[in-house]
Order: sequence, then C-alpha cells, then structure tokens
Amino acid sequence: MSFSEPSAEGTLAERVALVTGAARGMGLATARALASRGATVYLNDLSEERARAAAAEIGPRGHGLPGNVGDGARVRAMIDEIVLETGRLDVLVNSAGVLFPTRFLEIPEDEWRATIDVNLTGAFLCSQAAAAHMKRRGWGRIVNLSSTAGKTVSTLGGAHYTASKSGVLGLTRAAALELAPHGITVNAVCPGLIDTEMARENATPDRLTEYARSFPVGRLGTPDEVAELICFLVSEAAAYITGAAIDVNGGDLMV
Repeated sequence: MSFSEPSAEGTLAERVALVTGAARGMGLATARALASRGATVYLNDLSEERARAAAAEIGPRGHGLPGNVGDGARVRAMIDEIVLETGRLDVLVNSAGVLFPTRFLEIPEDEWRATIDVNLTGAFLCSQAAAAHMKRRGWGRIVNLSSTAGKTVSTLGGAHYTASKSGVLGLTRAAALELAPHGITVNAVCPGLIDTEMARENATPDRLTEYARSFPVGRLGTPDEVAELICFLVSEAAAYITGAAIDVNGGDLMV
C-alpha cells in the first residue's frame, strides 16, 4: 500500500491508525469513526475471531489484528506488521481494558495483575512501540482511554480498575512531555458511565437507570460520543493539545 500526506487540515484521509480493544464498545465506535473520516484502521482484540469480525463490519478500511497488549513481544510484532504493510503508523488509540467489580479486601493477586497488565502496561507497551515509528516521521497522535475513575473512584470497578486508570493519566502526562519535541501528542480521554457491553455486564438495567438519573445530563453517554472526541484529538486541529485529560461524563464529575 502507498500513502500520501493528508491534503486538508482536519481530515484523517491517508492516516493509519491502530485501535486496541476494538472489537466492541468505545474501541469499536472509535475504529468506525476513524474509518469514516478516511483512515485505514487496524482493529486489535485478544481474540482473532473478534478482531476479524469487527474489521469486516467496518469494511475495506478495517483490518483485524489479534494480540495481547500486555505482551511486549506481541505488541512490537503487531506494530511492525502495520508499518511493514503501510509504511507508517500515525494514530494509536489505547482502548483495550478490563474491569472487575471485586471489592478491595477480596481482590486476588492474579486479578490485580491482570487488570494492571491490560489497562496500564498495555497502554505503555503500545505507546512505546508506536512512538518509535512516529518519531521517525515527526508526527503522531496517541490517545489513552482512562476514566473518571482515574480522577476519583470507579462507579462499577474495584480498586484495581481505579488504580490502573489513575496510572494511565500519569503515563499520559509523562509521555506527552517527552514526545512533544518529536511532533507526537499524547492525551487521555476520561469517559464517565458509557452505555457499553462492559457496563451492562457489571450492572443491572435498573442500576444503570438509577445512575443515569443522577447525572446532570440525565442519561448514559454513548460510545459514539467518546469516539467523536478521540477523532478531534487525533486531527490536525488538535495539534496544540497534549498532556490533557478530557472528561466525557455528562457533568457527573466537574473539576
């Protein structure tokens, strides 16, 4: 494949993006939105079947790319594969995540480590590998999915989820500072309670309705609303935004 530089400010035409955790929820919505703006999108999921199915749903701009984001060797291989096929990697969206509702005193060590490995270590490994390629071109966009849990505590998840999402914010700031001289911006998006499969797996419909009524906006957010913000952050229009942690929460948290 051959690609030219984007011809118009704000467009994602000819950009190449990797979205982790892209088989469902906010990851899938983001992959769809990026592709609709002209980007070639690689959709990562732990399951090859889910990754390929999500890519097929998007169409010719979508490419499934299975792999465990907590495995450094596999992460480097995935990103090398993208660069070998396209000659570039412009955009990384770290959306892969797991959530367990286990209360603090009952969290087993393996569950703690699994949460940190996916939510925090995965974002680090993918960002480090992607940034090495972006640096050579002098341009790149990295967006990390944190959460309002990263600024306060999780509504549905346990302490391990809150800790991992807080860690993502620290990672975002440190990476933004070091990568800015190379033309790479790094930002975090902090969704509140979004109507995703993960939310519905961890709360009853009645409980979600109760939460929604307590928010100033009076409803749950949608994955598409998060995806729209991410598309802005990876565009040329957001070139002066880096190290930010931007809330999408219907007014549930105002700081």
